[in-house]
Amino acid sequence: MKTTVKPTVKATNRAIRTPGGLSVRLDVRAFTVVALLLLAALAASVLLIGTGDFPISVGDVLKTLVGNGNAGQEFIVNDLRLPRVLVGLLVGGSLGLGGALFQAISRNPLGSPDILGLGQGATAGALVVIVLMSGSAAQVTVGALVGGLVTGMAIYLLAWKRGVHGYRLVLVGIGVSAIVTAVNGYLLTKADLVDAARAVVWMTGSLNGRDWQQVWPLLWLCAVLVPLILANARALRMMEMGDDVSNALGVRVERVRMLLMVAAVLLTAAATAAAGPVSFVALTAPQLARRLTRSPGPNLLPSLCMGAALLVIADWASQRAFGADQLPVGVITGVVGGVYLLWLLVTERKAGRI
Repeated sequence: MKTTVKPTVKATNRAIRTPGGLSVRLDVRAFTVVALLLLAALAASVLLIGTGDFPISVGDVLKTLVGNGNAGQEFIVNDLRLPRVLVGLLVGGSLGLGGALFQAISRNPLGSPDILGLGQGATAGALVVIVLMSGSAAQVTVGALVGGLVTGMAIYLLAWKRGVHGYRLVLVGIGVSAIVTAVNGYLLTKADLVDAARAVVWMTGSLNGRDWQQVWPLLWLCAVLVPLILANARALRMMEMGDDVSNALGVRVERVRMLLMVAAVLLTAAATAAAGPVSFVALTAPQLARRLTRSPGPNLLPSLCMGAALLVIADWASQRAFGADQLPVGVITGVVGGVYLLWLLVTERKAGRI
């Protein structure tokens, strides 16, 4: 008599019940990944704060952050380096979360703000202010935010046909991206030497010179949008099964899609306004998070944490990897993201999806 031995599958989901009867499903692996990514982001942040022309040890950085440093360390850490790190964390998290939203809405791994042209739209808004108005840093930030919002609205309207669907959204975004990129090139040709140099530095994507003026607006925006997005995570996960199934389950598909797209555009435009068009973080962070969690669905919180960790680690590498020649963080993310994009295209082609 033959006996069949069934392999045991280790469950990674746990149900947590509160005394009030509320039940919450906890994915243990995803929770562990989020915790490790947060730890990596915080560790990289401490190392980044201690890096520079005046190096500070990890112990002194931690003492200064809790208020026990000397006057020189307080100035360097709290006034010069901490705002830069906080901007990096917020920009990386915003791009990671925005990329996860766009990829989930389009149901396409290439449906990220980099491919759809939102970064180029924000760049166009900033270039208009720099080249045509010689505006201040605050005005450049507003111009980038407006440019990203206008581009996102144009993509949505052009992709609308009884709803917005994945491949149509991606194709329209690629077309809009090409047009806006051409506009950006034209604006650069019309700029004088000083404004052109300023614009090129901004277009690279950098955290140099960032201060508390960039921290607070992005922090308040994330404080409002992130809880709103996470509250709609269940509806977004159901929408991945298709509009008909989602409608049958009681999800107002177009309302949720519009709300989340607006939130994703705002996050992307605000991140671009704060640090310039830092490339490929929005594309790679959700995909890396999905591979680490091995969990279906949009993986919103892991993508946010992955984006934050990626950007601060890339910024630390840009300051340490090339000696005295410090590179803008956008150069590092562009190189790494380009290699990842090539790998993703080869993988999708072998799988027969493109």
